[in-house]
Amino acid sequence: MVREYDKREGMALNKNLSPLRISSGKPLIPTSPPTSPTSYPSSPLWTPSSSAIDLASSPSCFSSCPSTPFSCRVQTDVRPSFHEPLISGLPDDLALACFLRLPYSSQASAKMVCHRWRSFLCSEEYIHTRRNSGFAEPWLLVLAFNKVSGKIQWQAWEPNLRAWHIMEGMPYKERICPPGYGCVADPEEGSLYVCGGMRSDMDCPMDSLLKYDFVKNNWIEMASMSTPRSFFATGVINGKIYAAGGNSTASHELKSAEVYDSTLDQWNSIASMGTNMSRYDSAVLNGKLYVTEGWSWPFDASPRGQIYDPKVDIWESMSVGMREGWTGLSVVLDDNLYIISELDNWKLKVFDRVSDAWKEVSGAPMPSHMNLPLSVNAVDGKLVVVSRSLHIVLGTISHSEDEGRSSSSVEWQSIHAPDVFSDFAPSHSVVLLL
Repeated sequence: MVREYDKREGMALNKNLSPLRISSGKPLIPTSPPTSPTSYPSSPLWTPSSSAIDLASSPSCFSSCPSTPFSCRVQTDVRPSFHEPLISGLPDDLALACFLRLPYSSQASAKMVCHRWRSFLCSEEYIHTRRNSGFAEPWLLVLAFNKVSGKIQWQAWEPNLRAWHIMEGMPYKERICPPGYGCVADPEEGSLYVCGGMRSDMDCPMDSLLKYDFVKNNWIEMASMSTPRSFFATGVINGKIYAAGGNSTASHELKSAEVYDSTLDQWNSIASMGTNMSRYDSAVLNGKLYVTEGWSWPFDASPRGQIYDPKVDIWESMSVGMREGWTGLSVVLDDNLYIISELDNWKLKVFDRVSDAWKEVSGAPMPSHMNLPLSVNAVDGKLVVVSRSLHIVLGTISHSEDEGRSSSSVEWQSIHAPDVFSDFAPSHSVVLLL
């Protein structure tokens, strides 16, 4: 989840992305990418090499190169002979075992070996087998926004190598307010979805739905939302995308909600929330969608919060303790709901269902160089917080028992971003296994 900008501060002109033509339900094929400068190092997301982008020495983090795991497209006119072994001298089952262990960041180099390897590594069967066999690795995908240049770009962080890479730009030409999007990852399908949003030049909500397909490696326009909306709550439950509340035209708050079924490419209305509400933060916990409008100083009114149960299609009011103490961005880890509180020097808190209260997690507060806006996720059992300039801190939570009382503590580890990211800020972030 991401702390929002002021809407006016968040305006951006997304004019530097590769031009694409949108046609409903069809892949969005970009025109030829701009020529990469000779000093631009190789990257698994934009180049045939498996090394990461050296952003610190790169004159521009928006240059692109021909072939990467994120941009590889299987050529329909390629007719490789599948009677030949994948690896000479090895049965295909052993070759498959080797390829399953090939890191995603190294697959671009392998795809350059021959047509068969390229087709095999881009096939849905290989990608699904790799994910289901436990060899896929978590990647943090961050929608970054440059407030100086107006550039919007998806950046991918590879935790195992702690390296940043650049993804293909979204096919928007309008002036876009990045925080107005709803961005979710479908872990079962292995896809990134970007829905709704706001055209900042007109303060007009959008109803579009874009899918980034990591098998075909391109953006695809999917079925439009039933209601144009921005600054709304999103969540994935049992493979379905839920969208609730948000702003409509003239910044009027909505209470309507809808659900997207990717197998049918179809949006359907669900029960409306009990009140009109735009999003401050939201979370999916125990199969339910939690939505809060957040807090505002000096607490003139109690904040509102709603909880949706998809099993019975019913919204209920959030408990008083939960909604009044929800004063920061949330993340779910090991079925516990945590927040990084903006009111308590960035202290980490966990919600206690029994007492209906948020309790501090012992340990130092988040490092002081982490500035708003923030994005929070969980990767491999650790908290991952991205701040302005795309600095990262990892939070390791430990638990202990003392005289029958359980307690927890957090230890933070800083990972500073390259200087080239100094003007960037996170708008949204998701985690996917690739």
